[in-house]
Amino acid sequence: MNYLRGFIPWLVLAGVSPAGWQWGALAGLAASAVLLILDRAAGLSLEVRPLEYGTIVYFAGLAILAFARPDSDLKTYSSALSMGWLALIAWVSIAVRRPFTLAIARRMTPPEVWRVPLFHRVNVVITIAWALSFTATAIAQVAIAAYGMSAIFSILVQIASFVLPVRFTATYPERARARFRQQAGARLDAQEGLAS
Repeated sequence: MNYLRGFIPWLVLAGVSPAGWQWGALAGLAASAVLLILDRAAGLSLEVRPLEYGTIVYFAGLAILAFARPDSDLKTYSSALSMGWLALIAWVSIAVRRPFTLAIARRMTPPEVWRVPLFHRVNVVITIAWALSFTATAIAQVAIAAYGMSAIFSILVQIASFVLPVRFTATYPERARARFRQQAGARLDAQEGLAS
């Protein structure tokens, strides 16, 4: 559930947007600021937060655009824009070697684990899964908007874009740890064989 916490502003956007995309953007901006303030009040570091800061930048820009041009044609592509921005956040966070999932994972793990190379590697792989999902969803949302397809398609694609990486995120770390233990055991056996 901690992974979904970072996406609350995006869910707020989706929930409030039927009242007007400008109100959805403003509500998403408020939600993202509140979450960051709550994290700071809880004593969490605000240093490595690409998802949170990227979310605030997006919603600030979207709110300005939506209030300045409420009838903009971009409104039709707002789902694609949102998913494209999330994809950008994910890919950039990987490129700068600070996968956005690190901040989330640190809420669930003790500090002594944070410097373990496997911890970072697992988060890179998980962030790649999210980035691929966001990218594919953005492309699908562009097609849905361009062809005027039913909102049902958009909703189903949106749901899949979160369900699939959430399931991967829930199962991958344990598989990676098991593979690491197996490889470490094989290396120890090989070293013992050389020593004898």
